[in-house]
This record gives sequence, C-alpha cells and structure tokens, in this order.
Amino acid sequence: MVKSRRLHMLLILVVLSFLLIYFLPCSNNAHMEEKPSPVHILILSSWRSGSSFTGQIFSQHPSVFYLMEPAWHVWVKMYQNSAKVLHMAVRDLVRSVFLCDMSVFDAYMSSQKKKSDLFQWETSRALCSPPACDSFSRTDIITAGNCKTICGKYPFSKVEEACKTYSHVAIKEVRFFDLKVLYPLLTDPSLNLKIIHLVRDPRAVFRSRENTMADLKRDSNIVMGSQRTKGEMGPYNTMQVICKSHVEIYKAGSQAIPSFLKDRYLLVRYEDIVRDPLARAAQMYRFAELHFTPELQKWVHNITHGKGHGAQAFDIGSRDALRVSQAWRKTLPFQKIEKVQKVCKDAMDLLGYRLIQSEEEQKNMSLDLLFAQN
Repeated sequence: MVKSRRLHMLLILVVLSFLLIYFLPCSNNAHMEEKPSPVHILILSSWRSGSSFTGQIFSQHPSVFYLMEPAWHVWVKMYQNSAKVLHMAVRDLVRSVFLCDMSVFDAYMSSQKKKSDLFQWETSRALCSPPACDSFSRTDIITAGNCKTICGKYPFSKVEEACKTYSHVAIKEVRFFDLKVLYPLLTDPSLNLKIIHLVRDPRAVFRSRENTMADLKRDSNIVMGSQRTKGEMGPYNTMQVICKSHVEIYKAGSQAIPSFLKDRYLLVRYEDIVRDPLARAAQMYRFAELHFTPELQKWVHNITHGKGHGAQAFDIGSRDALRVSQAWRKTLPFQKIEKVQKVCKDAMDLLGYRLIQSEEEQKNMSLDLLFAQN
C-alpha cells in the first residue's frame, strides 16, 4: 500500500516536471513575441513653416495615429499666459496623447465633447478610418474635406480607442520653444520619442505670416508675452523670438548632449523637402522606423507636383510645392527682407540660408545659390 502510494506520487512528479519543461519555453517565446512598444514622433516646428504638410506625410501612413497641434487647446484655454509659462501644461498634454490617454483633454474641453471638437481632427487619417470612423479603409489616402463631411459625429471616446491600435503615434506641434522642456519625455521609459525639427527660411515664414496675421494674432501675443510690441516692429520681434528658439533647439539637438538625444533628433529644412520630396520623406520614414509604401510614394509625388498655388493658407492640397515655397522672393519687398535677415541672422547662418544683399541679387539669385550651404 505504501509502495503504491509512493509510486503514485512519483508519477505525479514526473508528469508535473514534463509539463513544466514542455510549456516553459512556450511561455518564454510568448513573452519574446509581445507587441513592440509604440514609436512616438514629435514634429517640432513653428507656424507657417510647412509643418501641416509634413504632418500629413505621417498622418497618411496606415501605421500612424496622428494629431495636429493638440496643444492648441491649452493655448486657447490659458491665453493670458506666456509661451514659457504654458510649456509644462503643453508637455504634459503631449505626453498623455503619446500614451493614448485622452482624458487629458477634460481640462480644456466641454464634458459633452465629441471627436469633432478636437482641433483639426479631420487632418488625421486615423480619425477618419476604423475604429474612429467606418466610412473609409485604414489604407485609404483620405482628404480632410471628405473626412469632415462624413466622420464628424462619432463620440470622443473613439479618439483614444483608435490611438491604442497603432504602432506609431505622431504629433505635430508649434508650441515648444526650448528642447530642454522635452527632456523628461526623452528620458521617460514609457516613451520611445523621436524628434523631427522642421525649419523654413525665415523670410518665407515672415511673408506667410503676413498673409495670415489675423489668424495668428492670439498665438503671436502668447509668444511675445509681456514683451509684445505693437506697430511696425511687432511682426519682426515675433520672428526674432521664433528664430532664436530654432537656434537653441538645433544646438541642443545636434550636439547630442546629453546622450539620450543621440539618434533621436533630426533636422529637416522645408525647402529640402519640396526640392526632393521622395528622398526627404524616405529619410523621415527611416528615422521614424516606418516603411515607405508605393502608395505613399505616389501620394507624396502628386501632392508636391500639382498645379495649385497654395492660395488657402491652411489647406493641404496638390500644388507646385517648390514654386510656392519660393513665392516670397517675388512678393516680399527688399526692405522687409533686410529687417527679417537682421533679426534672424543667427538662425539663417546656422541653418544654411544665404543672406540677400540687394534688390538686384533678390531678383537674380538662383535657388541653388540661395541654399549654397546645403
């Protein structure tokens, strides 16, 4: 009887040992095959720098959940403050969005909010396709106009639901003026953050801002804070602050000190994108660990080689992107060019934009000479 019991126990131990040996490797393999951590991409730029178009390069990718300037809600709600004061609130909101925690918008939006209350939601392909909207496929190239007409009535909860289904989360933001503010995000173990720093020729930015001055008035006041000035020099003073911020961000990012910035910062000039859209899009996709599909290659080519003139300030439609990017050379008086060059000289020198010395040079300088330091 005792021997039988011992034999029974021995058999049980043998079976348990076999099960552990058999299933433990499977458990390890399952752990190794866990879904990889999302990649987080911050397109860091300033107003009228081609950032909306650059954002669309990411938004249209079927692996990317994209939001355009979510910090707009912070600035609208807290407009009495300066950009520096709002940096922390903006950073916290951006971090929450990267983690797909959309409850952060509760502080800035109505409790009865809908998806369509989110700033420029229709520019996000992810919010125009399942599960955020059932009218389009996730692989479709979707225009903002079509999306806005069809997909606006879905509940706000769909924003968070959609975000959690993507391998990449991308945000385009124009409300950071200091890279050091982002250091906590770069060292956050829950984030895999990569920063694309988009810049544009300050003279082109200035000309574009002139055309959209009323739309940018509130933002310009926040940028300047207590230093805001009225009159003729107001726009130039704003440009000076913007240019200085680009210098500081570039220096911090390109020096890769501290070490956590290494391979996580990429400077891109808008002029280089429109001169060779496919090559620059491919560069940004590689940096962001994304595949450049044939469908996206075709879209990038078509949207930058159209016949449009870019008449609508915030519209992302097919246009002759290279010609539109250089329109300032024919429309901006040389007197204004001189003033912009004076307040933005450091940025222009550092980022490779050649100064124009006379009206004659403005008329005759070729595009290659204008960017000779490229």
